[in-house]
Amino acid sequence: MGVPRVYCDCEVCTEARNTGMNRRFRSAVYVESLHRDGDHGVHSFMIDCGPDWRTMMEGRGQRKLSDMLVTHAHFDHIGGLPEWADACRWLGEKGRLYAPAEVLEQIVRQYPWLGRQMDMIAVDDGLNLAGWDITCWKVNHGKNGFSYAYRFEKETFVWAYNSDSINLNEQEKQPLYGLDLLVLGTSFVHETARFESRSVYDMKEAAELLAEVKPRQTVYTHMSHAVDVRADLALPEGVSLAITGAQVSLAK
Repeated sequence: MGVPRVYCDCEVCTEARNTGMNRRFRSAVYVESLHRDGDHGVHSFMIDCGPDWRTMMEGRGQRKLSDMLVTHAHFDHIGGLPEWADACRWLGEKGRLYAPAEVLEQIVRQYPWLGRQMDMIAVDDGLNLAGWDITCWKVNHGKNGFSYAYRFEKETFVWAYNSDSINLNEQEKQPLYGLDLLVLGTSFVHETARFESRSVYDMKEAAELLAEVKPRQTVYTHMSHAVDVRADLALPEGVSLAITGAQVSLAK
């Protein structure tokens, strides 16, 4: 739901309103990539398009986006698609929306008119975007069904984006090995709700996952208002918390 939450006066939401360290939008990543094949321009794409998309773009001073990857069809990951489509309409340029075929089908059921403003491209067999070789795989999203994660490879750098998952099985974990960077969703430091009611790792469970797959660097994202980024959370070595507007180098 983002931070602060409208109804909430907790310490984290209050700090987010007053000073903003904990102010958080719905999880998304903007990727910039410099090509080295003779085309020296900056190529970019975004992962997920939640309802904060317009605010994110305004914060970057950016007026155009051509390419978007989507992990799954929940509102906090696709709620900004109508505004992106409207921007494409006014610019007179179709956007390119990439997602697994079943996710595209769900998106079209929710927004059946989107196809007029964007091309929808299934990525089940992988793709190359902005110089990255990209593969996707389905991951367990607990009570909320499923999501997809993405693995990106270019030259010697490998990273993955897995914002919405929990209790991954061995097959689902396999693409998380050998990573230079893992962006992983962790909604709580320690979530006490019944396990069968949950949908995203907490940080204690994430630490166990990291000890197994051993990424060189990890960024926790998808954090609820139960997480205070100012606190000493005793995170594992190499782990940091996502801060709105933070930049991470995709190079060794």
